[in-house]
Amino acid sequence: MKSKFVIVDGLDGSGKGTIVDGLVEWAERKALKVLDVRSYCRENNNFPSADEISAADVVVSCEPSYCYVGKAIREELVRSSDAQYSAWTLAQAFSLDREMLYRRVIIPAVKAGKFVVQERGVASSLVYQPVQEHIQISELMKLPGNKLAIQNAPSLLLIARVSAETVVKRLGLRQKNDNSIFDNIAFQRKLEDRYASEWLRQLFEQHGSKVEYIDTNEPKSEEDTRREAIAVIEKFVGES
Repeated sequence: MKSKFVIVDGLDGSGKGTIVDGLVEWAERKALKVLDVRSYCRENNNFPSADEISAADVVVSCEPSYCYVGKAIREELVRSSDAQYSAWTLAQAFSLDREMLYRRVIIPAVKAGKFVVQERGVASSLVYQPVQEHIQISELMKLPGNKLAIQNAPSLLLIARVSAETVVKRLGLRQKNDNSIFDNIAFQRKLEDRYASEWLRQLFEQHGSKVEYIDTNEPKSEEDTRREAIAVIEKFVGES
């Protein structure tokens, strides 16, 4: 059932959410029942039950989650503040949130044959934390949640590719202001290179994932991005 697990990753502001929302619209047009774990966690401060997962055709999740450890990551750890949490603290928090999400939602959903679409995954940790404080990839891979995610790698990793300059421009235009510690051009340029790297692609291919890229730079519109993502998914589902 692994062939139904898709992760969309990339820089913040690269269009990941647009891609995921496009895939949700695609599923709904096919009259598939969608369980949006993102909104579920916001409303219930908990993960959905096994019965709720079983009742769905498509499960949509994200990292970090919106409850428990994921909520703490979003509301405290990645915000600019005087606390200055270390990259290792962040790495451990993301790993724990990831382990909870996988054990409670992702693995049960994939085993049940659900179509799982997730925004961000372990690739984000492998890209971000080493840039933040030069943590070794080998050390990140030992963390339980990261190890579990690699062992249950997606069948398709879809990476949204965009320039760091475009990302910073988009972040500046956003209506929200989450004061993320990652929203600066120098940091984003390093991340851009890592998402485009051969080592990242090979790592996931070695664990059974197909890796695809969608360029979301201007003049491509959000609608263009959604259409391209749907085309990739339909081809992938057909091949699977």
